[in-house]
Amino acid sequence: MTDAAQDMGGAGDRQELWRDPGFGALFALPGAPLLWELELAGPGGVNRIGPAFFGGLTAALDQIDAAAAAGAGPRGLLLSSAHRDLCVGADLDFVAGLTDAAAVFAAAQALNAQLRRLETLGLPVVSLIDGAALGGGYELALATHRRVAVAGPKLQVGLPEVNLGVIPGGGGTQRLPRLIGLQGALEVIAQGQVLRGDKALSAGLIDALEPDRAAARAAALAYLRAPPAGAATQPWDRERARWPGPQPDSELFRNLVVGAAAMIYGKTWGAYAAPAAALAVVQEGARLPLVRGLEVEARAFARLVVSAQAKAMIGTLWHAKSAAEKHAGLPRLAPGEADGVQRIGVLGAGMMGAGLAFIAAKAGYDVILKDIDQAALDRGLAHVAAEAAALRRLSAAEQAAVVARVSGTLDDAALDGVDLVIEAVAERTRVKHAVLQAIEPRLAQNGLWASNTSALPITELAGPSVAPDRFLGLHFFSPVEKMPLVEVIRGASTSERSLARALSVCRRLGKTPILVNDGYGFYTTRVFAAYILEGLQLVAEGVDARLIEQAARAAGMVVPPLQVFDEVSLRLGRHVMEEAARYTGRSLPAAEALLVALTDGGPDRAPRAGRAEGAGFYTYADGRRQGIWPGLRLLAQTLGAGAPEPTLAAVSERLLLAQAVEAARAVDEGVVIRAQDADVGAILGLGFAPCTGGPLSLLDQDLAGAAAALCRLEAAHGPRFAPPAGLLRRAAAGQPYRDDLRR
Repeated sequence: MTDAAQDMGGAGDRQELWRDPGFGALFALPGAPLLWELELAGPGGVNRIGPAFFGGLTAALDQIDAAAAAGAGPRGLLLSSAHRDLCVGADLDFVAGLTDAAAVFAAAQALNAQLRRLETLGLPVVSLIDGAALGGGYELALATHRRVAVAGPKLQVGLPEVNLGVIPGGGGTQRLPRLIGLQGALEVIAQGQVLRGDKALSAGLIDALEPDRAAARAAALAYLRAPPAGAATQPWDRERARWPGPQPDSELFRNLVVGAAAMIYGKTWGAYAAPAAALAVVQEGARLPLVRGLEVEARAFARLVVSAQAKAMIGTLWHAKSAAEKHAGLPRLAPGEADGVQRIGVLGAGMMGAGLAFIAAKAGYDVILKDIDQAALDRGLAHVAAEAAALRRLSAAEQAAVVARVSGTLDDAALDGVDLVIEAVAERTRVKHAVLQAIEPRLAQNGLWASNTSALPITELAGPSVAPDRFLGLHFFSPVEKMPLVEVIRGASTSERSLARALSVCRRLGKTPILVNDGYGFYTTRVFAAYILEGLQLVAEGVDARLIEQAARAAGMVVPPLQVFDEVSLRLGRHVMEEAARYTGRSLPAAEALLVALTDGGPDRAPRAGRAEGAGFYTYADGRRQGIWPGLRLLAQTLGAGAPEPTLAAVSERLLLAQAVEAARAVDEGVVIRAQDADVGAILGLGFAPCTGGPLSLLDQDLAGAAAALCRLEAAHGPRFAPPAGLLRRAAAGQPYRDDLRR
């Protein structure tokens, strides 16, 4: 018997009427009036909308229609799930394989026809949402007349399709605005929002929120047993139906559309097709009957599904990201084997070290936070307490328990017996070696040592180690409390078992891992450095900094290069540039001269070192950016800049390809083990343009064209753009980097 069958409300006495093993079942519920339940039970414990779902829904509705024709139909219908979630949305494996827009349009229209049947059965239909109802799953719930949800951390409702390069294709752009009004619907649809709990209730995405599944089921059945007048008719199907809020023919409605267009462009700079398409479909559909609006939506949905942008985004942000979250293909411990890590020592109480201590304590580890300065340690412990206090879903006692799991110390002896050390001290090899030699003997037997270095080669750092097989890199990203990625670096001597143990810890910390081989900058830092240094080089050439930042956003980058350079600090960037030149032999003299001039200052100006020091490429007031520093271009000109102003498209191309060619080199050099991880790492860790699917997916979209563009940029700007041999071979053979997406 399923969990749903054991709930209150008579479910245990249900009579099965019909079953489709790949979809679900229909049940007659006891009591009067006669109620039926359609319980979804897709394969693998997950309900997804695909061909099998469509066929099952059609057959279930046929059963209801046949019973009604015979005079034995139900008076109400409960839509529920035998699984944890109502429905997680479309089967993206199926969607990713669609290449014919006409076929996609026909499939969307066929699904719309069945959802339309559901909402026009002539009887009230209530959906019980326990867990997720996302994308097509929420569109299914929208086709019911009332939505009753179960409160709790697993509840998620919304339409996140634009985050994968598409729009809702099952009526979401037409039903939600008619349910809650234009403004609220556009916030959900065009921004791909997922709402939880009280926010979903107050926004109108659900009609009732109950404390548990039993209460939700009882409330849904009570509604069906005594439905109010009109309960079997959707608001948009009622006589003289009106939109909530501004009407589609009003000036206020038009103003809201114009404002939404400005907001969308301000966030996407035209790099993402789906949000603008969503707005257009909502606007056009608003003036049409629902059925015609569904047709408008289906055409736009079909066009986007087969686009290169959607394919790239789904390939990385769904397929590759999901594989990374599941640790697919990564070293694993034997079934039932424990990783042996419970006590973690974090060395360095700066923002990274304090953040690491917090997320480890939140995950249930006992943490010793070590520093050599009491003031720094106090700040680190205060950061842990502040982060714990912000965990609104935890009680005060649970927050206190998180804080209690972290102890601070200046004494090396406090680290005796720790199972894992995560070293987050200054980015200096000699400092890291000294810390290793002092602390490593205190590790528990078989204890692991992980360096959080962002660039220094792990094999070099492991030099003094007595157990280099248990030495690896765990490169977390700042702010570690929010950034989902961890780059796991395999040193020359790191054992597979050590990697498996470390990855087990990453899973418990809730981080998405990518595994790479050793080398200066590993993978992510190399790509990140290429980005910010190309931005710096453009400034050094005399390009207007505002154009550089705008070009980055127009290319789809999450944060423009000069802004993020200020965030990481110009002094750190200068150190990275110097270290990179030492390890790689490559340099950018003009960029280096500008960076030195900025950080050293001059007779008539103070040093500019970034946001933390109140001055960088941008000016700041109370920590807030005020705009590009007016003296930046003049400073570049005094150092010899004077190149003609390039176009926005030319700057966008340089910023993207500077990163993509570095990713290709990392593949050639064996640093990148799997191409899909390179794309996941660049997007999750660096904010590389998600609309491209990542740097290697960007190259794959036109390998020959990318190779030609790089050769052109090499001739104009130097060897940093030279396409590596592997890229040229792939371009000649038509062999993409992302073999995992070949069909």
